[in-house]
Amino acid sequence: MSPEPPPRLAWGMWKRFALAGVLIVVMGATTTATAGLLEVRDLDEALSQGGSKPALEVPELTPAESGPQTLLLMGSDVRKVDRERGLKGNSDTMILVRLDPRQKATALLAIPRDLKIDLPGINPPKINGAFPVGGVRLTIKAIQRAMPGIEINHVINTNFKGFKAMINRVGCFYVDIDRRYFNDNARAYATIDVKPGYQKMCGDRALDYVRYRHEDTDLVRGARQQDFIRQARDQVGVQELMSDRKEFLRLFGRYTDTDIRGTQDILRLLKVVAFSAGHPIKEVRFRADVGPSYVTASRSQIERTVDEFLNVDSSQGPRGRERSAPRLPTQRRRRSRKPDLAALGLEDAKTAGEDQAISAAPSVPFPVMFPRLRRAGSVYVDVPRAYVIDAPDGRRYPAYRIVARTGELGAYYGVQGTTWKDPPILDNPSETQKLPGGRELLLYGDGNRLRLVALKTPRAAYWVSNTLLLSLNNRQMVAIARSLQRIGAG
Repeated sequence: MSPEPPPRLAWGMWKRFALAGVLIVVMGATTTATAGLLEVRDLDEALSQGGSKPALEVPELTPAESGPQTLLLMGSDVRKVDRERGLKGNSDTMILVRLDPRQKATALLAIPRDLKIDLPGINPPKINGAFPVGGVRLTIKAIQRAMPGIEINHVINTNFKGFKAMINRVGCFYVDIDRRYFNDNARAYATIDVKPGYQKMCGDRALDYVRYRHEDTDLVRGARQQDFIRQARDQVGVQELMSDRKEFLRLFGRYTDTDIRGTQDILRLLKVVAFSAGHPIKEVRFRADVGPSYVTASRSQIERTVDEFLNVDSSQGPRGRERSAPRLPTQRRRRSRKPDLAALGLEDAKTAGEDQAISAAPSVPFPVMFPRLRRAGSVYVDVPRAYVIDAPDGRRYPAYRIVARTGELGAYYGVQGTTWKDPPILDNPSETQKLPGGRELLLYGDGNRLRLVALKTPRAAYWVSNTLLLSLNNRQMVAIARSLQRIGAG
């Protein structure tokens, strides 16, 4: 008797897989796993490479019979300079993904690679040191020991070649880069030169960006990877994935090691993905303290982080509870007397802002707007960048970026302007807010915190981007956006 064929799902269910964009858009220096596939068997064939590639044997994983699932997404590799030194690769990236149809968001949690742990045989005692000693199994054991309450159901480990290949196959992504990332000393860190501003990011540059770990903290790096995943997922085209699914599967299977095998195992996972497809991604911040050598977390910090990750819809974290829109000042308050800048943590910096605009104006063929207000204690970084954005339709849109540093390590916010009035980043605002003169602000929330506030004019689009850790509060973001003005305005 021939083996029973795998069950087929209705086309409506497969459309929901496709609408998710990907099985798990996982690209924080790891991978992109693809969903919306027409055949479960195709995916099983790709993961096993026609039976030639064994599944990861990981007894530490918790079997997932039904209900929500937690996946560990890993990126592990070793740079050429490290190989020359005889060093083994570490787990460069560890991101947990919580797929739970009962919640209103899919939770992402980046684990700091320098998190201090107490595990025999790991020296120095950092969590990313578990991989070269005991591979995926010891890594999972280290995570579950450091974070009681976390049960991992599946692991997906991808090398950097796979990351680059998948991004290039999709056609790259547009990413809002908060500041310049630069290093030309390959002996100390990977070389990189990525300038600030909204721009198209492809394989090598995208990998350099998400892996960057110089002049910021482990927590900022994790937030940058989570932000990249969110922006990438929002841009994955359904038709492109469906029409090119066999090549996506080939690449995914070639560069990925995972425990996932068999049609029943795959179906259980895909069903959870399907019923979580319409949920936004919620970036859960890992609560910890950054020291000179280690990231340390107290028992209470770990408990709060784990609780928010497992109950993303109901816990209060730094990025807040998932709501339809952030809580903002009421209309009555907006019409009252001028705000108390000191109470808001802002300062009037019209001269400094206008100097930035004057510097950019000769190279920008549309009105340059600058913020009159600035986060108290922050400073503008260098001169604004004037450049062009290459859009998917072949057009090139002039743009500029003003960058401000708050004083916290790795914390940068900025003002972007471009004649591209409908870039992907401005799709689907959480809320709009009317301004005097008929203009309106477009508000983009992450939980109950604003990550972006934008406005559009007949000639251009402008937006204020929060720091990667969303360290500007809502009132600061709205006030800075409301203060945008042209050169010479009162």
